[in-house]
Amino acid sequence: MNTPKQIPQWRIVAASVCGTSHIKNQQLCQDAHHWQILPNNVLVTAAADGAGSATLGKVGAMIAVETAIEHISNCEITHSTFTEDTLLRNLLTDAMLAAKKAVEDEAVACKHQSSDLATTLIIAIATPKVAAVAQIGDGLAVAKDSTGNLQALTIPNRGEYINETTFLTSPDALTTTQIKILRQHIVNIGVLTDGLQMLALNMLVGEPHKPFFFPLFDFVANAEDKVVAKEQLVKFLCSERITKRTDDDLTLIIAALSNS
Repeated sequence: MNTPKQIPQWRIVAASVCGTSHIKNQQLCQDAHHWQILPNNVLVTAAADGAGSATLGKVGAMIAVETAIEHISNCEITHSTFTEDTLLRNLLTDAMLAAKKAVEDEAVACKHQSSDLATTLIIAIATPKVAAVAQIGDGLAVAKDSTGNLQALTIPNRGEYINETTFLTSPDALTTTQIKILRQHIVNIGVLTDGLQMLALNMLVGEPHKPFFFPLFDFVANAEDKVVAKEQLVKFLCSERITKRTDDDLTLIIAALSNS
């Protein structure tokens, strides 16, 4: 009797932690993340970094990630969505538009300028056969295929000056959106905000740093207990190895296809 072939399922470990500079100044973590596994093994993730200069940056980041995931989960996603680049691009663009509108509506509701809720946003959708990412602002999204090839799907979107970036609430936000679709046998996805990008990316050539990502991908692939795994990820992000190189808020979403 033949044993039915096991279909790999996504395992995800994700965390946002407050940077040491924000802890020192008694500020909240401005980062936010959200993820969901939709029917047919479709993984949707989002990460956002509220602007440090924005009084409600944390609120903007939370609204952005939650709205983006909710929008995609409420869309009618068919087989064609993942086989046609135009449909995938439209799905990501519409999710960005929905997030932007939700943030701007919240600004009106609480009698603030939309810039007071300024935030970056990265949205990633992945199946075992395709990864698609949209990004406004800095941060990074990567994918690893079954051959071990690691690719940066997006790279930090820097402005004219150092430490300047585009935000979801910026007038030119949608024209600066990076959208990338990778059609490979996808086995890992990684999404992070800018606090980690100096550790995770060779900025000169725009290539992700394998020694950073590969152990993390192995970690999530073997993570049996979600609660323990998240605690371990938080401990890693708060470790001296990380904090001696960055004092910013940190968000990391790591996903792996696993047969168990």
